[in-house]
Amino acid sequence: MPRLFTGFEIPQTLGFELALKRGRLMGARWIEPSDYHVTLRFIGDIDHAMARDIDGLLTEIRHRPIRITLDGLMSFGGDKPRILAARVQPSAALSELQSEQERLMRRLGLAPEARKYTPHVTLARLRGTSAADLARYIEQSGMFLARSFEAHRFALFSAKDSFGGGPYVVEATYPLL
Repeated sequence: MPRLFTGFEIPQTLGFELALKRGRLMGARWIEPSDYHVTLRFIGDIDHAMARDIDGLLTEIRHRPIRITLDGLMSFGGDKPRILAARVQPSAALSELQSEQERLMRRLGLAPEARKYTPHVTLARLRGTSAADLARYIEQSGMFLARSFEAHRFALFSAKDSFGGGPYVVEATYPLL
C-alpha cells in the first residue's frame, strides 16, 4: 500500500543553498536535499487501484507554470516545535492548483485535508528542540534572501511508511503548460 502526496520538486541548485542551513540545532533530523519538495496535497496510504485512479485524474489538470518563491525560515509546532522549514510565499496560482487537487481527491472519496494549507519546504524534523533554541537558530542563520523558481510540472511522490523525511520517489510527473 503506497503512501502518496503531490508536490513540486526543488531544483538542485536551490536544494544546495537550502542545505547550507543545516547544522547547529539540537534535536534536528535534517532532510536530505534530494528529498526537498513543496507539498501540494498529502494523500496518505492507499491501495494500488486508488493510486491508478489518482494518477488518471491528475493527468487531467491544466494549469500554467507557477513561480515558487521561498522567502524565509519558519517552524511548525509553537512551543513544542516539530518542523523547521523554508517558507513559500503564498500566491493565487499556487492556491488554485492546490485547491483543484483537493477537489479531485474528494471526488475520489478521499477525506478532506484537515490542516490549513501552508506551503513550505521541510528542512528538518525536530525532537526535543526548545522554542527558544529554534528562535535563536533562526536568528543566527542570518538573512534569508528570497529565492524563486518556475515550476513547469508537479509530481506524484511515494514515501516509505516511516517517521517522515524520505526517501521519496517520484512516481509520475504532470506538466504545467
